[in-house]
Amino acid sequence: MKIVALNGLLGYGYAQQSWQQALAENPDVIGVDAGSVDPGPYYLGSGTSFTNRAAVKRDLALALPEAIRRHIPFIIGTAGGSGAEPHIKWLSAIVAEIAREHQLSFRYAVIYSDVSPDYVLGKMQQGQLEPLGHLEADSNKVIQAAHIVAQMSVDPFIKALDEGVDLIIAGRACDTAIYAAAPIRAGFDPGLAYHMAKIMECGSMCSDPVSASDVILGEIGPDSFTLTPMNPIRCCTIQRVAAHTLYEQANPYLIHEPDGTVDVSECCYEQIDARSVRVSGSRFIPAKRKTLKLEGACLAGYRAISLAGINDPETIRCIDALFDQVKAFISENQADIDPGTYTIHLKKYGGVLAETDASLAAQMAVIIEVVGDTQAIADSICAVARSRLLHADYPGRRSSAGNLAFPYSPSDLHLGPVYAFCLYHLAEVADFFENIKISWEVYENGQTV
Repeated sequence: MKIVALNGLLGYGYAQQSWQQALAENPDVIGVDAGSVDPGPYYLGSGTSFTNRAAVKRDLALALPEAIRRHIPFIIGTAGGSGAEPHIKWLSAIVAEIAREHQLSFRYAVIYSDVSPDYVLGKMQQGQLEPLGHLEADSNKVIQAAHIVAQMSVDPFIKALDEGVDLIIAGRACDTAIYAAAPIRAGFDPGLAYHMAKIMECGSMCSDPVSASDVILGEIGPDSFTLTPMNPIRCCTIQRVAAHTLYEQANPYLIHEPDGTVDVSECCYEQIDARSVRVSGSRFIPAKRKTLKLEGACLAGYRAISLAGINDPETIRCIDALFDQVKAFISENQADIDPGTYTIHLKKYGGVLAETDASLAAQMAVIIEVVGDTQAIADSICAVARSRLLHADYPGRRSSAGNLAFPYSPSDLHLGPVYAFCLYHLAEVADFFENIKISWEVYENGQTV
């Protein structure tokens, strides 16, 4: 079975030459990951995408019509960047535009993985929720969550494929599920399927030269899988393929999935030609209990920042004392603003004197960051902090001019809502459809029916 990964993230782009070569391989399935938790909680909380709409449409408009015409199932995971309902609707609207513009006829499944606060509270009460890290679940914050999603397994994808759909638009999903679902459904070894999917999900990141913005082909057989980049300027190497097995893994030998673990400690990597690597020996260990990762984000306030540079060694040497002076000044002079309604962070970057070139002056970047209960509070405290740091005095200061240089005008940036993770946990589940809702849609000549 041949699986194509369009690129590492929908909207990252890919070479048209690579896409044409992928089609020439007659793939059985085409997949693409459309999201990630890497950009942080803002996009999940706000219901917006971190990817550019025009770039996403470009990637889809080149590939989706051809896949539909050739009856190759097209799978999209973590729609819209974070995979909650508004992200799915955002991506579905792009698909609708492409369907109309190309007069496409196809059937597709939309898989939602949103969960309600009540669902999470139930898991908490049953002792079926455990943190991934140091974030403890707080029932009040769970109730206030803007969006909560569960990272779905391969099972919902397999169900949709069983229905013979041409396209799957999925909410928050394991990256591997996008590429492992079809091989597992076809009866291939899940250890090989998950391992192949783990490497493929970033596109041609396992090739040399590395790129997340290009197409990769994975071909799985009874006892191995092979990876080949579709762009002739790239080649897979043992080092790059093995290295990407370790990508984002706490344990170099174990890849954890909702339904089990892939042991790669006995894997064999073979360079079978100048551009392809074969992998064998991946072993799947079924889990004793089924789990899904939950991600939830809630509003944490409103942010204002000011960026500045310092190009004076004396100022840099006194910077910590100046930061303390600024905070003390705010406490005294802004006493009418409850200190419990805002937090202020004064951050410094650089400031190291260059040892290789004595003519280079010390330089430091400073970020003044304030998060307030309202944007007005954040803006006010940020403005006071910026002006105080600009004119603060210190022993040995030779000038009465400003301490800071501002790269932008206006100097203060009003960044709006701030979201924080209130859930980053594993939930024990009875089955992988506990929170899943699937809708089935049909287009005929570019119109829904």
